Amino acid sequence: MIAYCGLDCSKCDGYLATQSGEQEKLQEVAEKWSKQFNVELKPEHVICDGCKANKRQCIHCATSCTIRKCCIEKELNSCIECDDFACEDLRFIIDHVPEAKENLEKLSR
Repeated sequence: MIAYCGLDCSKCDGYLATQSGEQEKLQEVAEKWSKQFNVELKPEHVICDGCKANKRQCIHCATSCTIRKCCIEKELNSCIECDDFACEDLRFIIDHVPEAKENLEKLSR
């Protein structure tokens, strides 16, 4: 469940709410993320089965995530395989969630 950027999808509020199947939990995440990211999100915008799942992704991962788009275009399993590791976009993630870098390093072993 490690995303292209190293984040652990299994710990994501959107993923957890989706897997619970409870509309109330999706609503809670939509409200939380709306405040956190200063955007208006609906419960259907946070539905996600994980970054690499060929199913449903939250609206950000599906439409706005430059890291996900880059790895798919370059046919990479994760950013750790990229010649540009760690690019500016990834550096933002790593700076805010150091666990992401650790996850990526584990994938390269």
